[in-house]
Amino acid sequence: MSPAEQLKVMKSRTAKFIGEAEILKRLEAGKTLRVKLGVDPTRPDLTFGHMVVFQKLRQFQELGHQAVLIIGDYTTRIGDPTGKSETRPVLSEQEIEENAKTYLEQAYQILDPKKTEVRRNSEWFGKMSFLDALQLSRRMTVAQMLARDDFAKRHESNTPISIVEFLYPLLQGYDSVMLKADIEIGGSDQLFNMLVGRDLQEQDKMAPQAVLGMPLLVGLDGEKKMSKSLGNYIAFNHGAKDMFGRIMSVPDVTMWVYYDLLLLSSPEEIAALKAGHPMEAKKQLATRLTDKFHGEGAGAKERAEFENVFSKGGVRTDMPEFTWAAVSGGAAEVSIVDLLAATNLFPSKKEIRRLIEGGAVKIGDDKVSDPAQKVAQPAGELVIQAGKRTFVKVK
Repeated sequence: MSPAEQLKVMKSRTAKFIGEAEILKRLEAGKTLRVKLGVDPTRPDLTFGHMVVFQKLRQFQELGHQAVLIIGDYTTRIGDPTGKSETRPVLSEQEIEENAKTYLEQAYQILDPKKTEVRRNSEWFGKMSFLDALQLSRRMTVAQMLARDDFAKRHESNTPISIVEFLYPLLQGYDSVMLKADIEIGGSDQLFNMLVGRDLQEQDKMAPQAVLGMPLLVGLDGEKKMSKSLGNYIAFNHGAKDMFGRIMSVPDVTMWVYYDLLLLSSPEEIAALKAGHPMEAKKQLATRLTDKFHGEGAGAKERAEFENVFSKGGVRTDMPEFTWAAVSGGAAEVSIVDLLAATNLFPSKKEIRRLIEGGAVKIGDDKVSDPAQKVAQPAGELVIQAGKRTFVKVK
């Protein structure tokens, strides 16, 4: 593939590409590019929002370039302030390490592990003295930092900004210096941080990295960026049933974004799907993405279950089963909230109450309207539905 053709592939589906002329020259010189993607292991699982940038990095691997995945085990101790209205909580080193391990396992569902260079930024920051850190901090000004939209808003609203948060873009930028990155990939909300890396490289008389900002994936609500804190996400490690159901819940307009950014479908394929029924297109989307993470055939199985439940008025045949003793503690009766909480299928009792108040919980065919409703030990078995996708059998 010619340099110009490679550049066209690199630019595809990007929101911003800064420095493409420089990259074209390096390609014409036959250089193997070092392409950096950094992730901070703040939580134990990756979401489909990460999938957008990981697939772009995989694309560079397929073009023959060197993918460099940097695990921000050191920067996680600070917390990336991008898009945040308050300081992030600090994780322990043990939590960071556990999250980092799961990140790699999940990342390799998309990346080729044999073509991935994995680095941790504790390799250099762990050796940096306090004087070294002060010298690094001299390379940017407070005025430059306040030019960031999120910092500016917090400053104007008198929301605290810690000094250490000011350092985060410098640390991310310094990673690029240490890695000699030619390109850095990130979400479009990371442009400021990535441009800091470009500036630091130039200050050190290095060839500056190009900055490749990818579109931010909208969440299941169809409005806001996919985020675990908002609950509008799909995780790489969600079970097949949950993954399929969550995808089916997205608004129709969002479905086409997922076809483009997650399945990398061509405009012609999307146009053909739009000409058909949107429900069929959404089922195909859910089937293909579920197959991607759970193996071929998993999506078809979940589609059949979904159609049985929602199209034919049936119930799931693979629902989790619990004994009465397990959910009641041995009592003759228990509240519906306590019963469902004992299954550990829900994040909190508050969420269960919300589902009940919204009319989304049924015992058999009977809707539950009172969170205090008692459930007696059944003579046979009970089937409880909570929300659109969760069914529980108690016997």
